[in-house]
Amino acid sequence: MKIAECRYELNAALVRTRSAAQQYTPLEREAFAVMEMAQAYRKDGATFYNTGDLVNALAAFWYGTGWLHFGISSGLLICNRQNMFCPFAGPLEKLPLPLAEKLQEKTLRYEHLLDTARSSVECAGEPKTISNDFAGKVLFITAQYASQGARYREAGANEDALACFSYGHGWLDTGVTCGYFRIMAHHDIFTV
Repeated sequence: MKIAECRYELNAALVRTRSAAQQYTPLEREAFAVMEMAQAYRKDGATFYNTGDLVNALAAFWYGTGWLHFGISSGLLICNRQNMFCPFAGPLEKLPLPLAEKLQEKTLRYEHLLDTARSSVECAGEPKTISNDFAGKVLFITAQYASQGARYREAGANEDALACFSYGHGWLDTGVTCGYFRIMAHHDIFTV
């Protein structure tokens, strides 16, 4: 997928997404926070993209998509769209060679950031509760994207690796923001 396509798809999905929660409830506030963050990262990504900073645009669009997909998967948000887009439908476009060093540095940094974030949280819910089960799902998804990102990085596909690390961290950060996890260390790497 091209970065511009992800930008377009994320924007289109956000336009068709609304809160699934009743007005004036705590869940509505959570849904609003998730939408607000997904929109903020879409906007940041657009700013980066328009100034030619494709590395940060890639990271922002995939991170925002992680927030959006968490919101939909958790039931906080509803997307009125036949098929929700998958930003991993195919290999990512290769960025221009002059961006290779910046891409590699950011990919390694985001891999470390995601690994640190994963080891810095624990499920907040009591065992065998619905919220604890969903937190387990979030940890599983996050682990899958961390693992896939590492495989891509080892294969030299840093664009795909950075997308995986950004998307996975988006899921985990949203889970922390929505209260599914307790932060045990490195509080500063989370949005809360």
